Amino acid sequence: MEPVIRIEGIAAPLLRDNVDTDTIIPSRDITSPSREGFGAKAFAPWRYLGPGGPENPEFVLNRAPWRDASILVAGRNFGCGSSREMAVWALVQFGIRAVVAVSFGAIFRQNCIRNGLVPVELPGEVVTALAARAEREAPLRLVVDVAALALIEPAGRQHAFGLDAADHEMLVTGLDAIDRTWQHRAAMESFEAADRGARPWIWELPT
Repeated sequence: MEPVIRIEGIAAPLLRDNVDTDTIIPSRDITSPSREGFGAKAFAPWRYLGPGGPENPEFVLNRAPWRDASILVAGRNFGCGSSREMAVWALVQFGIRAVVAVSFGAIFRQNCIRNGLVPVELPGEVVTALAARAEREAPLRLVVDVAALALIEPAGRQHAFGLDAADHEMLVTGLDAIDRTWQHRAAMESFEAADRGARPWIWELPT
């Protein structure tokens, strides 16, 4: 995963509550074990006029300037429903790098962290105001300063948001759980060597 320090881009308003993962990436569109090819399928039930059909011109991400958005302003409980990680892949491959919402589905939120998509949780009144500005002042460009844990509006007003210390470190360093564990490789190898000497029978392979 690449480090995520700062995101700056167009904000798209999608102020709907309880947007579930089956809407973000329908199960019918999960047709390959590959991690690629999901961006074109993001929000397929809303984005297209029927399966395989033309784009729905009324859907926000099909309209200029929001089809180039990298920040999505959503409602409550975004990413609820099934645990499919492909929902995050679809958003990232579409070009979304951060989602600003009142709250997130718990598993979806963790999938975001592990795939470099920043979940920015803010109070409802702030999210509602940002969505209204994104609609009214398009293109509204926001900054998500991941290092400083702040969302910054064009005039400089800042909104602090929170991340667990481990999640914050994972985003800004680009090190996932395996990478972070591997940082202790020398200590693990030292323990293994000592344990082999103290208890050699434990390390004997069965014949």
